[in-house]
Amino acid sequence: MTDNRRQKIDAVLDQRQPDLTVLAERLHKPRNFSAIVRTCDAVGINEVHAVPGEDGLAIHWKTSQGAEKWMNVRPHDDLTAACSYLRDRGFQLVAANLSETALDYREIDYTVPTALVVGTELFGVSEAARSEADHEVRIPMKGMTQSLNVSVACAIVLYEAMRQREAAGLYGTRCLDQAVREKQRFEWLQPAITQFCRERGLEYPELDDDGNVVGFLPRGLP
Repeated sequence: MTDNRRQKIDAVLDQRQPDLTVLAERLHKPRNFSAIVRTCDAVGINEVHAVPGEDGLAIHWKTSQGAEKWMNVRPHDDLTAACSYLRDRGFQLVAANLSETALDYREIDYTVPTALVVGTELFGVSEAARSEADHEVRIPMKGMTQSLNVSVACAIVLYEAMRQREAAGLYGTRCLDQAVREKQRFEWLQPAITQFCRERGLEYPELDDDGNVVGFLPRGLP
């Protein structure tokens, strides 16, 4: 692990936004979900939520460009469970949806805890998701087509959220829970030891500021 790599990892962790996320509802195409995961990492989201479709939850590596290594993906059994999980943690639910009542996506305050809900490629968010949402947002369209690809639409809204959060100084404050940060820092800096410990149910050893293991080192490492 080079100093530059460690510094990059520390800088990324320090800018993670645990109170900004996406809830993907039953996406069918792995490339779309992979593109969303990649955008989430780019704007500093730490965890993505998903209600898997009929074919389960898959990530297309070439589309994600390996972003799944840096992103936590939390699946939920159904939409109700996902929305309850997020509401219990103080998130407002903002559904991307073309409707007469939807607001321009730039009118929403994304500096408060926010979960952007996106739906299937063909039909958008479900009626159930609309009923759960605090707000619906749309992206203005000037052409003949009525909608954008779901991953593109998601990226546009998330970059507005990032713009607002940067202006509010939220990326300048370490927001991750300290225990979460230390766990992820270990996993990102020491992937081989992480795998070894997971396979054997062992606790992670301690790291120093430079990312080196101090104290106990699991036996049996190659």
